[in-house]
Amino acid sequence: MNTQANAMPESFGSQETPPVYSTGTRPMYWSVRRELWENRYVYAAPLAVAAITLFGFLIATIGRALSVSNLSQRRLILHEPYTFAMDVIMGAAFIVGIFYSLDALHGERRDRSILFWKSLPVSDLTTVLSKAAIPLVVLPLLTFAIVLVMQLLMLILSSVTLLGSNLSAAALWTRESPLQMSFLLLYHMVTVHVLWYAPIYAWMLLVSAWAKRATFLWAALPPVAICILEKITFNTSHFAAWLAYRASGAQEAIVPPGRMPMDSMTHLTPGHFLMNPGLWMGLLFAAGLLAAAVRLRRYQGPI
Repeated sequence: MNTQANAMPESFGSQETPPVYSTGTRPMYWSVRRELWENRYVYAAPLAVAAITLFGFLIATIGRALSVSNLSQRRLILHEPYTFAMDVIMGAAFIVGIFYSLDALHGERRDRSILFWKSLPVSDLTTVLSKAAIPLVVLPLLTFAIVLVMQLLMLILSSVTLLGSNLSAAALWTRESPLQMSFLLLYHMVTVHVLWYAPIYAWMLLVSAWAKRATFLWAALPPVAICILEKITFNTSHFAAWLAYRASGAQEAIVPPGRMPMDSMTHLTPGHFLMNPGLWMGLLFAAGLLAAAVRLRRYQGPI
């Protein structure tokens, strides 16, 4: 009896299955979702700018076209390119990315939420990369989608106006082809707003991880100081010219330089862009800045 009694718990124990722990928590995915939850202006600001731009298009273009009685002039007005509206939205997205990056790592130290987030099983590397993904991945994709939708709406409104005036809209859809425009826009977002601007966003994240206050001032002060020191010491402006070159966008990605890729007169040169040493030096510089931001976050506490 004792032997059977002692064997019973062993038999039950042998039938127990070990606990299974889920490995599909996807910390990067939920970290990015958390950034969007906490910083709704990341998508709200570009959407608001797009709505204002579309309203301005209705007044400035559609309204001006309808006020002209000459049908040939009306056609010319409605055939004006839409690049200005795209520039406004992409510029707004760039500004949002700058201000987000300056506050990404500084904000959690300022409101002391860093103590809570560090208690979770999420590494500093994952946290910094999720914050870097907002200006380098989320904002470009969001801008790409907003611009395409807005361009389609502008084409439909212009086409309705042309058809209402007994004018053909075929030439308009040929010049502003959504398929061609989507490819050119995606090319511009990847080359300029992701690859070329990566060092700028990485620098802002590093300053955000280090500075205790006035992050915008600390981000702008070192470059300005270097420019002034170079001018006083050597009477040159090489560093200022390099900053302007970096901020102006990837000019090697298109020919002739200075045009937007969505312009029909441009010619894409991805091979020349990928062979540019400045691209790879900038990406290496951005990787070093992000590594420094990870290390700073590891040892930084609340402000």
